[in-house]
Amino acid sequence: MDGHIPVHLNVNGQAHALSLDPRTTLLDCLRERLGLTGTKKGCDQGACGACTVLLGGERVNSCLVPAVQCDGMEVVTIEAMAGHGLGAKVQEAFLTHDGFQCGYCTSGQICSIVAMLGEHRDGRPSAVTEDLTGPVALTDAEIRERMAGNLCRCGAYNGIVAAVKEVAAG
Repeated sequence: MDGHIPVHLNVNGQAHALSLDPRTTLLDCLRERLGLTGTKKGCDQGACGACTVLLGGERVNSCLVPAVQCDGMEVVTIEAMAGHGLGAKVQEAFLTHDGFQCGYCTSGQICSIVAMLGEHRDGRPSAVTEDLTGPVALTDAEIRERMAGNLCRCGAYNGIVAAVKEVAAG
C-alpha cells in the first residue's frame, strides 16, 4: 500500500478522482496534479493570501488545507472567475482601477473579493463594523479590514479598494 487516499474534487465544475498523499495541500494538488497554476504559491504559511480559492463557497488559503479534507467539495479557482458573473466584474474593475501591478497576488485578491462581497451581502460583520443593527456600508476601512488576509507587495491597495467599491456599487 502506498499510503495514498482516494479524493474526489469538483474543481471549476469538473470532477476529478485523485489518489493523494495525505500531506498534499489543496494548493499543491491544484497546481501540480491538476495543472491549475493561476493559484499562486506565495508564503506557503497562510500569511499572504496569494493562494486564496473558494472551497464550498468560502474563501480559504489553499496552502493550509489538506486536499484529502476537501473530498466531495466544490473548489473554484481564478481560472473559473472569468465565467463567474461577479468574478468577471471584479476582473474588469481591477483593470479599470489598476488594482494590480506585478499581478502575483491578483488571483488570490480576486477570489477573496468575490467571497468577501458575498459575506457582506449576507450581512456578516467585520472587526471594524461599528453598527451591527443595520446594513454595513463598504467604506474604505471596512474593505481594507475584510481584505486584510490578502497582501500586495507592490502596494496596489488603493486600486483594489476602488475596484471593490465599483463592483459593490454596481
